Amino acid sequence: MSGQNRRAAVLGSPIAHSLSPVLHRAAYGELGLIDWTYDLFDVDEAALPGFLADLGPDWAGLSLTMPLKRAVIPLLDEISETAASVEAVNTVVLTDDGRRVGDNTDIPGMVAALRERGIEEVESAAILGAGATASSALAALARICTGEVVAYVRSEARAAEMREWGQRLDVEVRTADWADAKEALSAPLVIATTPAGATDALSAAVPERPTTLFDVLYDPWPTALAARWSAYGGAVVSGLDLLVHQAVLQVEQMTGRTPAPLGAMRKAGERALEGR
Repeated sequence: MSGQNRRAAVLGSPIAHSLSPVLHRAAYGELGLIDWTYDLFDVDEAALPGFLADLGPDWAGLSLTMPLKRAVIPLLDEISETAASVEAVNTVVLTDDGRRVGDNTDIPGMVAALRERGIEEVESAAILGAGATASSALAALARICTGEVVAYVRSEARAAEMREWGQRLDVEVRTADWADAKEALSAPLVIATTPAGATDALSAAVPERPTTLFDVLYDPWPTALAARWSAYGGAVVSGLDLLVHQAVLQVEQMTGRTPAPLGAMRKAGERALEGR
């Protein structure tokens, strides 16, 4: 397909808030891919099969957000071991021979975002929350954490889910009640996977010498927890860091060009958030 217009897009519902077009278009500009376009489409689970069926040979790939990461799996020809490990696909590459190949770049994106801040390995970690992002965080920790992960959750059902994910991912998981979440803040690495506002009350409990916080939110930013953490001198990895690193991997898979321009993509994302 070289020299011809190529298409990619992000799908999900709702989708208007997505920064993916900003990041991918910035990459195309830096890479000189003037014949590439990247759009966004509001697609729910019911509409996904029809959308995929209508894609022509000019399509190179798709980014997927909620609620499509699991729904897409039966519609694909192949998924990577990484995607299978958490039953979630956020990247679909459409090959020249018409195959649909799924992957998950959130997990290596988390690892890359931490490595960028010098975090190669930790002895233990804490996760705040137990949703889909928490399972990806566990999968990332399977690569860098040598000891126990404590997950702070709001219900026994969520606790059981996290323990099950731990078994599947071969991570030592202990669960604790959300009421004790302030205890998480003394861990070598804290990953906050909760919705906006959920950790605000914890900001008053940040220790005087905090370690590393990975807060997966990016809008609004900083969160109250991240702001206090940073003020006390702790290292903070943001949701934008995650978004950019996972998008870098998507761009490389879809275009075949490496390395993708991490710096330009981050700057584009920062500008877009400042404009909101």
